[in-house]
Amino acid sequence: MTAPAGSLNAADLTAAEIVAATVTALFVPGDRPERFTKAAVAGAGVVIIDLEDAVALESKSAALAAAVEAVAPSDDGAALRALVRVNPPGSGHYDADIALLLSVAGTPGSGLLGIVVPKAEDAGGLRLLRAEMPPHLALVPLIESALGVVNALEVARVPGVTRLAFGAIDFALDIDADGGDRFLDHARSQLVLASRAAGIAAPLDSPSTHIKDSSKVIESARLARNFGFGGKLCIHPVQLASVDRAFAPTQADVEWAHSVIDADGGAAQVDGQMIDRPVTERAKRILQRARKKEQ
Repeated sequence: MTAPAGSLNAADLTAAEIVAATVTALFVPGDRPERFTKAAVAGAGVVIIDLEDAVALESKSAALAAAVEAVAPSDDGAALRALVRVNPPGSGHYDADIALLLSVAGTPGSGLLGIVVPKAEDAGGLRLLRAEMPPHLALVPLIESALGVVNALEVARVPGVTRLAFGAIDFALDIDADGGDRFLDHARSQLVLASRAAGIAAPLDSPSTHIKDSSKVIESARLARNFGFGGKLCIHPVQLASVDRAFAPTQADVEWAHSVIDADGGAAQVDGQMIDRPVTERAKRILQRARKKEQ
């Protein structure tokens, strides 16, 4: 199997650094190993093999075996580089998921990038898991409940947590709210603030439930970007281009940023806007994202 075809030069980064920098993370069901290679070459920043929601109860063991086989070292050195979303802590499958994944995590040639923990609420449990993991791997707590949101800062501050992710559908179910984006604004803000306060990478937003309507995917991704998210989970390869497009600076953004940088230290205004340090720093970030996109 091959590595994801994202724009990052994986050879120069640790697994945790790859996950911290990615904009798109594509789920693939763990019980559909025939889709693993397709997911890997679809263009996502990272692939997430899903052992939880996408897998029926009777297929859990087979999905775990397929995931471990995919990321384990092979004779031809072509292990799939992927995150794995395990089953929730306290479930009947969590311990087995963790034990088998950790058994291959430290093996030379392993493609395991890290572990995504769903229904993340308990910082203590995450701290114990992190202590068992090789330090170069990523740990991504998926916040999907009211308790998870309330504890988001504590979770984000667990040493070795790479970034948070948001599960909007399960969160809306937990608080008995409509699934529309505006009803989840508070939770999104909390995850962004917690991540920033903890000094970790900006979180990954929940997947858009729209697949064929690219305008809806772009709208959802732009909302996430404006909230301060650093990327978005995806449930279908067709969503990847729309998410990348939404998170990338527009040409107008780049032109504005250049005008601000050119005026820094000179003119007091650009297009009627006062130029001070926060404006200049925002312009620098826009240009940095634009350069990253071109790489």
